[in-house]
Amino acid sequence: MKRLSWDQYFMAQSHLLASRSTCTRLIVGATIVRDKRIIAGGYNGSISGGVHCNDEGCYMIDGHCARTIHAEMNAILQCAKFGESTDGAEIYVTHFPCVQCCKAIIQAGIQSVYYANDYKNHPYAVELFQMANVKVKKVPFEDVFELKEDSLSGKQIAYIKELFTRLEENGTGKEELQELHDQAERLFKRGS
Repeated sequence: MKRLSWDQYFMAQSHLLASRSTCTRLIVGATIVRDKRIIAGGYNGSISGGVHCNDEGCYMIDGHCARTIHAEMNAILQCAKFGESTDGAEIYVTHFPCVQCCKAIIQAGIQSVYYANDYKNHPYAVELFQMANVKVKKVPFEDVFELKEDSLSGKQIAYIKELFTRLEENGTGKEELQELHDQAERLFKRGS
């Protein structure tokens, strides 16, 4: 494995944070960085001590889950809670931010947004980032480890299959399972 670039390192951290998500619709992680130092991280899920969507289902209002707070907001609020300035910081997010998170990012003084996956990239969010001179760059996550299927051991393959089985048993939806399967396919670059 080659040494990770800073962008890949912080994006990997966001993907790790996403594994804590309690959202059943989309798993998202965010890492806020200043001067090459992680100052906060967040994932999408319920408020502290609240009911989680993966336990009781989503609480939908107008097509949006009212129970979930987004990863970017959680990271920004963590900075507020612990007195870390976000002015001039960067944020690494697993998915392109929604309009509300875009506005929060701008208001927090974050100067750069790095995201791994396109997700309903709203033209107004793109416009707002441009108006605020916020740098936006896509940093694909699948290039981080450059693993090939033939480099995996039998134990590694069995472990990955077991993870998918457990996700299915724990109620992960078919769409999400398919998305995770597709990501694994890209990550391990089958047949290459």
